[in-house]
Amino acid sequence: MIAKLTKLMSMSALALAVLLSAGAGPLGESPASSPEDPVLRAMKIELARSKSQLKLEQMAAPYYIDYQIVDVEERVAEAAYGALRSNLHMRFRFLRVVVRVGDYKQDSYFGQGEGTLDFAPLDDDELALRHQLWLATDRAYKVATESLAAKQAQLKQLKVDQPVDDFAHAEPLQHLEPLAKLDADATPWLKTIQDASALYKTDPQVESMTSSLEFQAVNRYFVNTEGSIVRTGETSYQASLGASTQAADGMRLDQSAGYGRRDLKDLPTTEKFLARAAEMIGTLKDLRAAPLADEEYRGPVLFSSHAASTVFADLVGENIRGRRPNLGQPVRTRGGFASSYKSRVLPDFLSVVDDPTQASYDGKPLLGHYEVDDEGVKAERVLAVEKGNLVSYLLGRQPIRDFPSSNGHGRGRLPAGAPEPSVGNLIVTASEKVPKAELKKKLIELCQQHEQPYGYYVETLPRLRNPGLLYKVWAKDGHEELIRGAVFADLDVRSLRNDLVAAGDDMYSWNWTQNIPHSVVNPSVLFDELELKRTDQNKSTLPEYPPPPLAPAE
Repeated sequence: MIAKLTKLMSMSALALAVLLSAGAGPLGESPASSPEDPVLRAMKIELARSKSQLKLEQMAAPYYIDYQIVDVEERVAEAAYGALRSNLHMRFRFLRVVVRVGDYKQDSYFGQGEGTLDFAPLDDDELALRHQLWLATDRAYKVATESLAAKQAQLKQLKVDQPVDDFAHAEPLQHLEPLAKLDADATPWLKTIQDASALYKTDPQVESMTSSLEFQAVNRYFVNTEGSIVRTGETSYQASLGASTQAADGMRLDQSAGYGRRDLKDLPTTEKFLARAAEMIGTLKDLRAAPLADEEYRGPVLFSSHAASTVFADLVGENIRGRRPNLGQPVRTRGGFASSYKSRVLPDFLSVVDDPTQASYDGKPLLGHYEVDDEGVKAERVLAVEKGNLVSYLLGRQPIRDFPSSNGHGRGRLPAGAPEPSVGNLIVTASEKVPKAELKKKLIELCQQHEQPYGYYVETLPRLRNPGLLYKVWAKDGHEELIRGAVFADLDVRSLRNDLVAAGDDMYSWNWTQNIPHSVVNPSVLFDELELKRTDQNKSTLPEYPPPPLAPAE
């Protein structure tokens, strides 16, 4: 329900932003930055009133309440074929109210009782904010009482051998950051994305060429009845490219690139951005001419550090999240590492930490940096995998077996999603490093040992199991041949544990900006055996007639 409401609210906010950008009215003023923040003041006053007065007859009073307001200002634009097709400047606020009935051991956070969402006024009008909070709190309390009853009824039908508390205690925290403002001039970038998307004209077989920007300032306000008062502000700037074409047999071929930074000045220059767009077009041309992958292959595969970031993000980052299992399930958590605590999940030469407190790596900024999470808990460095063994999980304030406390990793998706354990800065390090140039030699050696004519090198991996750029590396002389149309059949946690045999000395940092900003830092890696097969995707028919001429009609 919360997810559906969040999606509907996002769509409503977008529609409102379209009206505003079209001239229906000005954007709301930026949030006040005075020491007596009117948003926090309204939240604190109404929270105190709710704490003292909220109680239904014959029902327990709440033992915990928290308020979160998320204020987002965005500048988004997209260009296609050399022309802008969207250019929006929007601002919206959402509030999320959580009311917990019961106690820390067993409470109402279940089903519909996971909080209420609503729009919040853009103006810093304390009475308007308090009125909105009052109504949301009333709804959340009524739903919480119903959810606790439903939860207790369901638990009576289940056998719970190792009960775990529903909510973790946390020390009160007061943390106020300066408010983030989106004051960067996007005008130069509007021309840049238009010029980048216009490069489709250099190759008549490029069917789609788009470029986009997303500049964002997010301010989060959080107060709870334990005494925590938190305000955080952050900016992010993203510029993206995308292009597609078709091979002669109808296979669709795509390429994309993206840059996410905290500061606008850290985005690539116009020249570098346009050069990357031109490079993508050249890559698509090469892919159209590339041969199809063999129907089946099992053997050595080398991943660049860029491609390996997807492997570690999906197979390690997702699985070290300490997500509470459904009621009655005996497992510790959910995901591929649910039953792997104190067991080997990686080779013994690899270790993994998640450190949101780290702002940069090797001089490069990390988007996963934050000081306090979205549940009012100070961020902590977590050693998740030590010498191949899983020793900890990333945790919010919902305990799991053997882990009763949060380590500051409870974060919510925009605009105001419920906090859940999430990656901050995932950093993979190797105690035994092979120079990057030597990894290719080791790949060839493995091919020779297996009496295979070639191995594979994955340069980019936009989605797990779907290589973007894949090369055959011939064992005879080491030359590389671009291949298209292959997918991995068995790239999973088992292969990560058993088949990864070497790591490089090159460290790549990749920033994700969508939903919950995070970063992954890792080396290139070599697997001694993985299975690839030819994709069975349906091929599209080619266009029946040529595209319009590039010169305007006379």
